Amino acid sequence: MKLFEPLYDRVMAWSRHPHAPRYLAGLSFAESSFFPIPPDVMLAPMAAAQPRSAWRLAALTTLFSALGGLLGYLIGWLAFEWIGPWLHQVGYGEELSQAEAWFDTWGVWVVLVAGFSPIPYKLFTVTAGALSMALLPFLIASLVGRGLRFFLVALFMAWAGPRAERHLRPYMERLGWAAIILLAVAMAIYLVMD
Repeated sequence: MKLFEPLYDRVMAWSRHPHAPRYLAGLSFAESSFFPIPPDVMLAPMAAAQPRSAWRLAALTTLFSALGGLLGYLIGWLAFEWIGPWLHQVGYGEELSQAEAWFDTWGVWVVLVAGFSPIPYKLFTVTAGALSMALLPFLIASLVGRGLRFFLVALFMAWAGPRAERHLRPYMERLGWAAIILLAVAMAIYLVMD
């Protein structure tokens, strides 16, 4: 039974859909403030499927991610007393405490690094609002950090994607199952260490 190859074909078809840029913009906006899935999962196949649009897609992702970051900032600024305990309840407590400590030490540089890193960016946007960080430096750091990340993803996929697609597709099943096994092992290690 093939599971990952048809899924891969479906994702590539979705990435060519006429409304795909709108969905990418919506995902980018939502992920920066409350949604758990990063926009890279849409941006990468879209840039691979449409290499000539990679710059535009990266710019769209960056802009809407920064705008979503402003919503996260607003959530933190207006509702952190209510949302803070909920974030602890759903398992983000340790990361939130770490984000606050990093803000105390590094200030706006944390936003730039968090925008580039795989760390959940929403934790930093909400924390920046809760700590009433200056808005303009926050926005600039968001644009730079997120822009670096998304342009790298889009440009790499535009360069490697079309060539890699021919070579990757036959191995999708193996790669998919290997990723599941690695994730299961990582989760098991994490649970044992915790």
